[in-house]
Amino acid sequence: MNNNCNKTVLILGANSDVAKQCILQYLEKGFSIIASSRNLDSLESFVRENEIDSSKITLNYFDAADFNSHQKFYDELPINPNIVIYAAGFLVENQKALYDFTGAKQMMEVNYMGAVSILNIISMDESNKNLKRIIGLSSLSGVRGRKSNFIYGSTKSAFTQYLAGLRQELSSRNIIVNVLVSGYINTKINEGLELNKSLIMEPDYVAKHIVNAGNSFSIVPNFKWKIIYYILKILPESLVSKLP
Repeated sequence: MNNNCNKTVLILGANSDVAKQCILQYLEKGFSIIASSRNLDSLESFVRENEIDSSKITLNYFDAADFNSHQKFYDELPINPNIVIYAAGFLVENQKALYDFTGAKQMMEVNYMGAVSILNIISMDESNKNLKRIIGLSSLSGVRGRKSNFIYGSTKSAFTQYLAGLRQELSSRNIIVNVLVSGYINTKINEGLELNKSLIMEPDYVAKHIVNAGNSFSIVPNFKWKIIYYILKILPESLVSKLP
């Protein structure tokens, strides 16, 4: 008997390429899914294309930047989730964000503020005895500030620090909080960017690390990125300033 057959995963920002792979992999493990996104048409197409059993997945509208809607969204969930994944993300190029605050603000709202808003609501609901894990999708861009992407990186850094504190807050309730710190992924958010092809990971590979998350706080897929992650953490500022 599959022990996951009565367990539910809530995926916030479920239209991302990594999130869609998480849906497929969690379904394989017997979980039910609540997939939430602003783009429900895309999710409906994804469900049809992959012939997903409609009894195993629920599609809900969720706007990370519409903070006032978050409590109502949570209150109307069909079931209290066992696992919550925050996969919503937004990116504009650093130079654009420097000169146009609209893009910078949207990154802040989606990547950080929206996450704090909805995850506070979910995690502070002590009546939900089902909740066992929260996973946030962050980025290596948030490890150190670099001139090529420091505005986007700052939102991911803030999100990572929030999750670190949330992990401590929820430890007494035996709820695990993880952060995925990823490098380059072959996803639509990175389309058009000049990236080192030898370092690009596929969404299903990254999703596997999320679905099989353990007790450690940080999840860094791929040994190359693990090396880069640890180098970035200890690199002197004088050398960081020379990075692109």
